[in-house]
Order: sequence, then C-alpha cells, then structure tokens
Amino acid sequence: QVQLVESGGGLVQPGGSLRLSCAPSESIFSIAGLGWYRQAPGKERELVARISLSGTTDYVNSVKGRFTISRSLGKNSVYLQMNSLKPEDTAVYFCAAEIQVGPQVLTSWGSGTQVTVSS
Repeated sequence: QVQLVESGGGLVQPGGSLRLSCAPSESIFSIAGLGWYRQAPGKERELVARISLSGTTDYVNSVKGRFTISRSLGKNSVYLQMNSLKPEDTAVYFCAAEIQVGPQVLTSWGSGTQVTVSS
C-alpha cells in the first residue's frame, strides 16, 4: 500500500489558480501511474488527469487547456496546476497511485484535499 500525502487545496475566486501536490511514500519510478481524481457533492468520482510512468499525460475534456499534471523526480512528487478555475471545478481532489502487481493493478488513494471556487 502506497501512502499519499496531498496538499494545496483551498478557496479561490473564479479565474484564479491553485497547485495541488502529492507525495507518495514510494519512489514514483515504482508506480505505474499517478492521477488526480475529484468528487463533487452528489456526483461520482472522476479522473481529472493522469501521468504514466513513461510520462504520458491524459486529461478529462473539461480541464484540457486549463490544468496541467506534472511530476518532479527529485522531489518524488506529482502536481496538478489548475488555472482559470471555474465554480464547477469545486470538489474534493484525490491523488491516486496505480501499482502493478503481476497481472493486477492496485490503486492507493490519498485522503483528499478540498478545492472551492467561489466569489
């Protein structure tokens, strides 16, 4: 089980920016994929952005051009830079790590960090 520590959430006005950070307890070289998910009240959890071990990134359509997922090998961390934030981005954001164990992929979750976009 990989432990994930998230930080960087908060309250921001529409159009503002936030950067979320996630530090796994294991080397990111050992993690098949790192992602950011979010869950708004009354909605299902959705994948926002993901970065694979090879560095390939994927985004949900609603955040393309506004959010950027990146990683720092030196700091063993993954980040989500969120720009041009909208009220509909309000949610609890979770960091997730995908660990390949033989044929299975096991997912570890952080405890989440609240992002609120409001004027």
